[in-house]
Amino acid sequence: MKLRPHRQSTILCLLLSLLLWCTPAIQGSTLGQRDFTQLTPEQILALTATTDPVANVDTNNPTSHLSKILIPRAVGSENITIVREYIVSTLRALDWHVEEDAFTDNTPYGPRSFTNIIATKDPAAPRRVILSAHYDSKYFPNYPNNQFLGATDSAAPCAMMLDLAEALNPLLDQRSQRLEDGDEDDEDVADTTLQLVFFDGEEAFRDWTDTDSVYGARHLANKWSTTYIAPNSKRRLLGHASMTELSTIEHIILLDLLGAPNPTIRSYFIDTAWLFDAMLSAETRIKDVGGLDAAETSTNFRSFFLPRTGSGNQYNYGYIGDDHVPFLQKGVNILHIIAYPFPSVWHTLRDDASALDLLTMRRWNLILRVFMSEYLNLRPEVSQPSSRVHDRVQRSASELPSDLAIDRS
Repeated sequence: MKLRPHRQSTILCLLLSLLLWCTPAIQGSTLGQRDFTQLTPEQILALTATTDPVANVDTNNPTSHLSKILIPRAVGSENITIVREYIVSTLRALDWHVEEDAFTDNTPYGPRSFTNIIATKDPAAPRRVILSAHYDSKYFPNYPNNQFLGATDSAAPCAMMLDLAEALNPLLDQRSQRLEDGDEDDEDVADTTLQLVFFDGEEAFRDWTDTDSVYGARHLANKWSTTYIAPNSKRRLLGHASMTELSTIEHIILLDLLGAPNPTIRSYFIDTAWLFDAMLSAETRIKDVGGLDAAETSTNFRSFFLPRTGSGNQYNYGYIGDDHVPFLQKGVNILHIIAYPFPSVWHTLRDDASALDLLTMRRWNLILRVFMSEYLNLRPEVSQPSSRVHDRVQRSASELPSDLAIDRS
């Protein structure tokens, strides 16, 4: 059972930040807080059409990523091997470097085998931003609970990650070519690659404890904190022989419990509040340019994100136990994107395809595309005439109710 968030005072948050800052791990987010170069309305709309944002998360499509993942897939089962092989083959087909991080750990049911999946677009890059989710489903020993699918927990987030890889892959290739040709405007940002991590063993076998949970994340955090970077294996890291793999992480973005309608996403950590705001901003701008489905932009539009200021902000800066915790304890900056309250179907057989909302998942795919494009300074190609985009933006703006303005200060 994941830990429920608790409220923290400002003083406690500052003490926690100071404690993490003082840990032995080298802070990976060397670029710090920065202003993203926002995509133009034309580029945002181009991202909505790059690849269909619905096709990969449509459970009615038997070839979608989500359909391939949405099966019972408890740790050590034949099904989780099928899912792992699908994720690995999908990313290798995109020419990503994929590592299968296999290990054995003790569980309440004895030793079990686990395998994390680590896919890196550019292994030679000196820094990386990690987008992650767990791909195992919760273990239940008896029928019918052993047919648990975990649609929101976390088959849908895994499918969203694969959709993002497909959508951004050509843009990442183009950025790499610009860097090689000396035409990249910001080499610091361009030397940050995208890494996808699919954790195994997030779920507890019995009761959520420090030792019966996040098996894959605990293993990988320890492994990376003691694995030193080989000389000349990364660009622009000369003279840094003491750097570990952990120290090259800028941020870990963890997705969990997503795909159900009307999620509420909060900001949990002060040092990544600016990233939370950037993701909220991406959602707002997608809506403003008409990138969302018409059914989502009616007078009942509701943002996924709870702003950090104004009503409800007392619930921000809390804590939920999840795969990010072992990395947080070692000083890595975390952006935790998890629905809270949890979906009502959490850890029940009702967490199946019927728990998912297609338009909600479509919006998540678009938010991730825009947010990660701006984080990585990608340049989506625009094919739609500017005049048509301008008309669409003007129409969307004129239809936006005044009471839906979001304070992002």
